[in-house]
Amino acid sequence: MGSAFTQVLANIYMLEWEQYLIAYQASKNEIYGRYIDDIFMTTNESIDEMKNILDRANDKDVNIKINYQIGKSIDFLDITIHNEDGRLRTCLYHKPSAEPYILPYSSDHPRHISRNIPYAALLRAARICSDVNDFHAECIRIDMSLLLNEYPPSFSRKQFYHFFHCNNAMNVLTALNENGYRHLHQKSLYQPTRREKQLTVVLKDAVLSPAVLKAKIWDKTIMYPRYQFDASNCKTLSVQFYKWWNIYYKNEKASVRTVKIRLVANTNETVESYLVHKKPPKERLTRMENDGHNR
Repeated sequence: MGSAFTQVLANIYMLEWEQYLIAYQASKNEIYGRYIDDIFMTTNESIDEMKNILDRANDKDVNIKINYQIGKSIDFLDITIHNEDGRLRTCLYHKPSAEPYILPYSSDHPRHISRNIPYAALLRAARICSDVNDFHAECIRIDMSLLLNEYPPSFSRKQFYHFFHCNNAMNVLTALNENGYRHLHQKSLYQPTRREKQLTVVLKDAVLSPAVLKAKIWDKTIMYPRYQFDASNCKTLSVQFYKWWNIYYKNEKASVRTVKIRLVANTNETVESYLVHKKPPKERLTRMENDGHNR
């Protein structure tokens, strides 16, 4: 998908192409969903009838060729969907070649990043897995991934407890309570993501105050000093910094007594950034070529 506009154009093109399938599914009271060029459909029709419908859609546009798979179990994006007597059961899909690699615990990154990894993985599993046993299997997989990447067992237990405690689902952690998990699944499934919350705020008043033109208000009551993260002193640096701030600034200058400080860590360069050099922007390459001709 080269540029950002390419995906938008592809979605517009596909929206026009798929109207026939959308209308057909709506007439049968069935599910139809698409993400870019991956489509998911449910049906109670015969296999021959569905093949006829899909072949007709395949002949609609010479630029679009579809490869379809029909069965009781389908892998769609990162989800495996099972049809169990008319009830759809969903769980996480893992590619056979995928390795349980995550950011190693020994990596020189701020600790909040390490804490976010198990929480985000558990939240993703709770959203996708519709059955408590599938969720339990995913929890075991997450725990094994943490151990293989050198996360201390005490750290993993603490983060697991934090996730279930924050979501009022301790009975799922201790006893795999099915009703408790059903509540956790529904809560996680319909909980808006950070990006969805941002879009909601933008769309509320997008015409009167577009986000592109809105100037960001500088909050003078908060400062965000940045520092280069170093695992060797991360525990003592913040304590020492706030101590110095109180001694030399907050208690000495009235103008900063109401200012709040939030330390922000700059992560270190990765091995990839040192070894992998991406292709320069097209403008720079064009400028270099023109300079060569001028000489």
